[in-house]
Amino acid sequence: MRIGVLALQGAFREHRRMLEACGAEVVEIRKPEELDEVQGLIIPGGESTTIGKLMIEWGLMDKIKTRYNQGMAIYGTCAGMILLCKEIVSSNQPRLALLDATVQRNAFGRQRESFEADLTVPEFGADPVKAVFIRAPFIEQVGPGVNVMAKVKDKVVIAREGNLLVTAFHPELTDDNRIHKYFISMLKK
Repeated sequence: MRIGVLALQGAFREHRRMLEACGAEVVEIRKPEELDEVQGLIIPGGESTTIGKLMIEWGLMDKIKTRYNQGMAIYGTCAGMILLCKEIVSSNQPRLALLDATVQRNAFGRQRESFEADLTVPEFGADPVKAVFIRAPFIEQVGPGVNVMAKVKDKVVIAREGNLLVTAFHPELTDDNRIHKYFISMLKK
């Protein structure tokens, strides 16, 4: 199984390392045709406006949507979560608009308000998930088909809808690979 990591900006190397530790073959995605080689795609954290503009400039936006409609699973962390949501509060920035949710950018505050939290996520087992929040978003509202998997301060920070998985935090910055393994389990074999 082959998973792509969008490698335009942000923490793509850390996701690559985590996926390889889970036994996945990883392709760094920079060109639309590279998406034809993968069963799943991770959109990493970084700066969502910049990543969105680069996706358009490099012809990736429409290709990602096409591959998603063909069954490709997508996991977005932090900025990736923002790009996947249909609505972004007070923003008209480029987005994929695939996840039936409304997201708030930098919702927990600026860089100095970054924090770590232990999350209870039944889908990942009894042990808490260490979550690293850096200028993190949160989901304000979800549609009826979205499964809320975890919250912090009553704010949605992990959600899934079909072949889409999003986290407001950066699991790639920890040693806990359960979220990446969960994403791998979502892929069509």
